[in-house]
Amino acid sequence: MTIEFSNFSFRYKSLDKPTLKNINLRIETGEKIVIIGPSGSGKSTLGQCLNGLIPHSIEGEITGSLSIGGTLSTDLDLHAYTEQVGTVLQDTDSQFVGLSIGEDIAFALENQLVSNIDMYPLVKATAKMVELEDMLERSPHDLSGGQKQRVSLAGILVDDVDILLFDEPLAALDPKTGRKTIEIIDDLHQRTNKTIVIIEHRLEDVLHRSVDRIILMEQGEIVADMTPDELLTSPLLATHGIREPLYLSALKAANCSIALENKPSSLANLSVAHYKPAFQSWLRDPERQESDARIAPLLQVADLTYSYDGERNALESVSFDVMPGEFVSILGKNGSGKSTITKLVMGVIEPDAGNITFDGQDIASLSIFERSQKIGVVMQNPNHMISHHMIFDEIAFGLRNKGLTENEITSKVEHVLELCGLSKYRHWPIEALSYGQKKRVTIASILVLEPKLLILDEPTAGQDYRNYTSMLAFVKKLNRDFGITVVIISHDMHLVLEYTTRSIVIADSKLIADKPMTQVFSEPELLEQANLTTTSLYDLAEKLEIEDKNQFMQAFIAIEKPAA
Repeated sequence: MTIEFSNFSFRYKSLDKPTLKNINLRIETGEKIVIIGPSGSGKSTLGQCLNGLIPHSIEGEITGSLSIGGTLSTDLDLHAYTEQVGTVLQDTDSQFVGLSIGEDIAFALENQLVSNIDMYPLVKATAKMVELEDMLERSPHDLSGGQKQRVSLAGILVDDVDILLFDEPLAALDPKTGRKTIEIIDDLHQRTNKTIVIIEHRLEDVLHRSVDRIILMEQGEIVADMTPDELLTSPLLATHGIREPLYLSALKAANCSIALENKPSSLANLSVAHYKPAFQSWLRDPERQESDARIAPLLQVADLTYSYDGERNALESVSFDVMPGEFVSILGKNGSGKSTITKLVMGVIEPDAGNITFDGQDIASLSIFERSQKIGVVMQNPNHMISHHMIFDEIAFGLRNKGLTENEITSKVEHVLELCGLSKYRHWPIEALSYGQKKRVTIASILVLEPKLLILDEPTAGQDYRNYTSMLAFVKKLNRDFGITVVIISHDMHLVLEYTTRSIVIADSKLIADKPMTQVFSEPELLEQANLTTTSLYDLAEKLEIEDKNQFMQAFIAIEKPAA
């Protein structure tokens, strides 16, 4: 079923200027395309036009035309859209309607008054397509992130729609689950020849399986419509702030020329033999920095155990130290217990066993307020932290609680606004800020209290590469110039590789590794245990037949991130 946008523009009712401008795009029946672009580029709006939310649920002004299967969108009601286009959202929980997986899959059939006799084999067959046939009695809310994605997909497949739209399907998934999701989408595409449209920030992860075309958007316009190989050999990704595949960054760092005929969109199909000489200079012994064992740890976690329900431990006898000035990552799959550590440090929950010492003091003796003066936690969603209308008041809140004078508060807030690049917004309301700017405000409201430790929970969630790179470069500067100790909780392997030096790995509530980051990333079996995957940097070293992967990664980091 073909999709065609012709001179198509859309302006939201509440905005003065159009969000989509003069879109000309044709998607053929059976194509698999990816739409990428920085935050605010219009890609999600384009998706809402495809699935009928615009104009049926979201009001605005349309010019030009959109046709689906030869029928103009203006002649389709919302029901007609849902018969042709199925959507899997980033937030899968918001799509569930049944108490069990089986009920959820059957929902569309019940609406069509399909008899129970016909319904059951259809639900069973659809569940089998997404590897859920043995889980039909389970509640969708008890599932992992990847399993929830599959339930949402099954609920759409049972309706046998011709077009499948995936809106950031990988956003909340750990690497291994994300890879499996891409494989399921691709297998489905090959079996059914449905038209598939994927909107996603994580380009390299989507390219784990082949796609026909990539559409690059910026400021409401299509700036490129190319094959993956054409796009990756152009300068467009860098120009528009999109993260390129890691193996490409490594090849460029080694001054390798990458041409269209090399087919760089797939590392598996990329011939690398002629690149080997370019990497010889990388394989010198890197300078080893010895840590000073005499320094006392800033944070000590000892034999920490915690259970939410009294039956299954979310954490079990976990122990590790964080030294002053370190930049550490805590890694693990969804539900492994990573965020439970943060809650215990904050004092939101109390451990069942074990203890936490901060700066030589047992943290149990400190109130939540006292802990917040020493330890700053930046949650995944900034909207969960913000409680004031104006930026200045939000940042000043903690200082006012401490009882400082207004003069002292003004001085400290203005200093931190300058530090965070927010000075020009000091009199702005928070609602006027982008997601990335709100994240900076939450960091500023913590930094003004001059904490010794900063914990960032999934800092890249919901942010494009350009925004989060800017934010983390700032955090790195705080770590380097002001000695603030930083702990990042994440399953974004690229982020961890770029910024952290040591990784604490949690799997199934237990600590399974506490090693230098490049060492962790050089052990596929360890990563597998934690539901993580090797990065394409490791895979490139494997293809180049380089034995010391750890050294290879250290060399890449030294080239990519020279010491400031």
